[in-house]
Order: sequence, then structure tokens, then C-alpha cells
Amino acid sequence: MGDAGEGLIDADSRIQERMEELARERAERRSAVILDPEAVRELESLRLARTELQRQLDTTTNDRRRDQLVHAVADLDVRMEAVKATLEPKPKAVEPVKAKAATKAKAKK
Repeated sequence: MGDAGEGLIDADSRIQERMEELARERAERRSAVILDPEAVRELESLRLARTELQRQLDTTTNDRRRDQLVHAVADLDVRMEAVKATLEPKPKAVEPVKAKAATKAKAKK
């Protein structure tokens, strides 16, 4: 009979752990950073282009084409760095509870 009681305690502790886990996940989503989707898309496009040019560079035997590819890869590297510089994470605009209350109080005055 004692085993049945222990099973309920285990179930309660698992439920509590799951609730805490869900609360942590919600908090992480609220504090997550938002990246500019256009800049992310552009950066991914540049990465793919660089991968393709690097593959061509590895297989090319013509010296002139090799020079073109080296310059193209260097240009892509510069462009990727420029996009990365503009792609600084922006924290979500979440207004703290106290600040909301203060804003409401000011609005009432």
C-alpha cells in the first residue's frame, strides 16, 4: 500500500518539474533577441554564394578564372562582415511591470 502513495508523490514531482520547465521556456522566449530577418536572409545568401565560389575555386585550373574567384570570395567576405555588423541582436521591447504601472499612473494625472 505504501507504493501507491509513493507513485502519487512521484507524479506530483514530475508535474511540478514540467511546470517549472514550461515557465523557464516562456521566460526565455520573452527575453529572446530579435534579428532583422532581411539581414539574416542576406547573410545566408552570401554564405551560400561563398560556398559555391569556394567549390569552383578548388576545382578550377585556369589561372585567370582562379584570380577572378579569389577576388570574388574576398569581396563576399567583405560584404558578409558588413552584414554581420548590421546584424546586431536587438532585444525584444518588453516593458517591465513596474514601468507599466508608472506609465498608467502618469496617464491618469
